[in-house]
Amino acid sequence: MLNAAASAAASVPAGRPPVERRRRLSPAALAVASQKVGNAYSPIVIAGVVRVVDFALVSLTGIALYFAYVVPLNGFHWEYVAAILGMTAAAVICFQAADIYQVQVFRGQLRQMTRMISAWTFVFLLFIGASFFAKLGGEISRLWLSAFFVIGLAILTSERLFLRTLVRSWARQGRLDRRTIIVGSDENGERLVHALKGQEDSDIHVLGVFDDRNDGRALETCAGSPKLGKVDDIVELARRTRVDLVLFALPISAETRILEMLKKLWVLPVDIRLSAHTNRLRFRPRSYSYLGKVPTLDVFEAPITDWDLVMKWLFDHLVGGIVLLMALPVMALVALAIALDSRGPVLFRQKRFGFNNERIDVFKFRSLYHDQADPLAAKVVTRNDPRVTRVGRFIRKTSLDELPQLFNVVFNGNLSLVGPRPHAVQGKLQSRLFDEAVDGYFARHRVKPGITGWAQINGWRGEIDNEEKIQKRVEFDLYYIENWSVLLDLFILLKTPIALMTKSENAY
Repeated sequence: MLNAAASAAASVPAGRPPVERRRRLSPAALAVASQKVGNAYSPIVIAGVVRVVDFALVSLTGIALYFAYVVPLNGFHWEYVAAILGMTAAAVICFQAADIYQVQVFRGQLRQMTRMISAWTFVFLLFIGASFFAKLGGEISRLWLSAFFVIGLAILTSERLFLRTLVRSWARQGRLDRRTIIVGSDENGERLVHALKGQEDSDIHVLGVFDDRNDGRALETCAGSPKLGKVDDIVELARRTRVDLVLFALPISAETRILEMLKKLWVLPVDIRLSAHTNRLRFRPRSYSYLGKVPTLDVFEAPITDWDLVMKWLFDHLVGGIVLLMALPVMALVALAIALDSRGPVLFRQKRFGFNNERIDVFKFRSLYHDQADPLAAKVVTRNDPRVTRVGRFIRKTSLDELPQLFNVVFNGNLSLVGPRPHAVQGKLQSRLFDEAVDGYFARHRVKPGITGWAQINGWRGEIDNEEKIQKRVEFDLYYIENWSVLLDLFILLKTPIALMTKSENAY
């Protein structure tokens, strides 16, 4: 049923906040929105990085001790290095089996230390036993093995103490919390908030509850969490502060109400789940995901998270840096041509929609006469537009005017190489803003915008003078978000020059 609900929500009009007029929030919601909170750190990525650091520290310790003591006496033998790497891999596996690669464990001290010492000791006992049965005990330096055990344990302990301090600092900053909104301010909502707050070592931080009902069924507080407003207010709150999870406390039987709310919320770059803690209808255990011990059913997931986000960041900065260096000579020639062709600055900044509807400044080469500049793009550039300079016509046709956005990618970080193109905040189809012309328009802002994208290489670029063109852009952008991969980004990037030469009929 949830798949059907998700499909239905994706095919119906999404709730649309005004582009310039912001929805008024309640005083309680404004207090939440005013809280200063940094970007969230992924527990999955943190645990993965700790595994890599553990492997590097242990293996380097063993190899350094080997070169310092064994090699001067007996010479170099690859078997020792292989044994060190094998022991290191076994240590990481044992640490995983001991369940110490969790952010909640990193915060503690006694539990992770005792588990780590036990696992580390087990690895050495295993190695000694294997050496004994293989009759290699006489060939292994006992001093080296003892030093490896003691010094390796000391280094791992120091690393864990440093990690504990770091993780606790991140926790105080709110970077490890899952900032959660509860939908449903009734008895079900109160039981859900109680269940979430009653769990030890939970990363769930309940910001408040929302409910559209104004009668006695809607409580003003749920287990100490205040009612912040109606469901429509969630979109505005998520634009002003970080929200990671929207959790419905409504029963599955309230399908109509859930669908109506999903119409408004699916455009947000957050996880949306349905709590199953009070539902009598039971699914297979694999159908649930858990927030501690609270079972939930996934409805929508935030796109490009955890290691995918790391891979995209690396792709943008490594490949973007290379592309920027290669493009610098071309950018210098374009800048010179613009300066010789007309008066005014070579570059200008334009307000565009960024991730989660944030307003960002993107750099472009100036293609209009300076005295007729339109930084908000309130008036669409059309064929034979008299505002466009001679050089401007060429660089717009070839998209060379977009090259300065490489600075946004590499230095500002508010653009990606590949993603939905950032539209101007006043972009219009005739007299209607884009979000008024296309249902679900803001869903394309669930990921960071890009210099090029799936829509652009498929011919949907340039002037937007009819409804089909903006609808197709949104359709292709949503396909990209749902099917993202590094290989897809690479394919789009490689195909962009071909698309610029063969599919530029709408670029003026």
